[in-house]
Amino acid sequence: MLQVVCIKQVADTETRVRVAADGKTLDPSGVTWIMNPYDEFALEQALRIREAAGAGEVVVVSLGGAGLQTTLRNALAMGADRAIHLKTDAVQPDPLQVARALAAAIRPLDPHIVWCGKQAVDDDAAQVGPMTAEMLDLPCVTVVAAIELQGGTAVVEREIEGGREVVEVTLPALLAADKGLNEPRYASLKGIMAAKKKPIAEAAAELGAPALEPVSLALPAARAPGRVVGQGAAAVPELVRLLRHEAKVI
Repeated sequence: MLQVVCIKQVADTETRVRVAADGKTLDPSGVTWIMNPYDEFALEQALRIREAAGAGEVVVVSLGGAGLQTTLRNALAMGADRAIHLKTDAVQPDPLQVARALAAAIRPLDPHIVWCGKQAVDDDAAQVGPMTAEMLDLPCVTVVAAIELQGGTAVVEREIEGGREVVEVTLPALLAADKGLNEPRYASLKGIMAAKKKPIAEAAAELGAPALEPVSLALPAARAPGRVVGQGAAAVPELVRLLRHEAKVI
């Protein structure tokens, strides 16, 4: 079974980001880059399926500049067999461009399962997976919380509000992993050493024309400092007044 895992390099969620001088992108200086956490769940599940079958291949694919190699090597160290680096200098390609490039790279591989995270933690768009599936003419199941393969089909549990939805999908299909699907492994020393010898193919990303253009980017406004309105029961009338007339929440 051939599985393809789409991964994205994102800024570490603990990194204090800054807006670049153009006002439309992030300043990359001082940023720690990591694999999108939701994509880690996708990669881990692909590895588990390969291990359970005792055979198969897991290919990771991503697009970005030269710095992407670090994240691809990390995926290989976790256990992926090979990687495809779709090279682009575009700072912030929109979801449609990313899906277009991924689909062009994945189509010749003819995989049984295409994996991705349900969303990227930098833009939270949650669009690339479904768009890629549409371009590949594959069924798509998102927010995957559990999966069981049964021959040529997959029985998938999806996280929905108030419970879980069970879906049966015919393979090949694209599946978008949610948090809790599994516990991603850490790359072992043996895996890190082996990753140095695993191939990373390079190709130009087929982005096409953008459909979206960022107009501006800004950090959230600083919160106003809190203030003490009084102490004990005597403060309740003043607190109610402020909540009603200033905060307007009651």
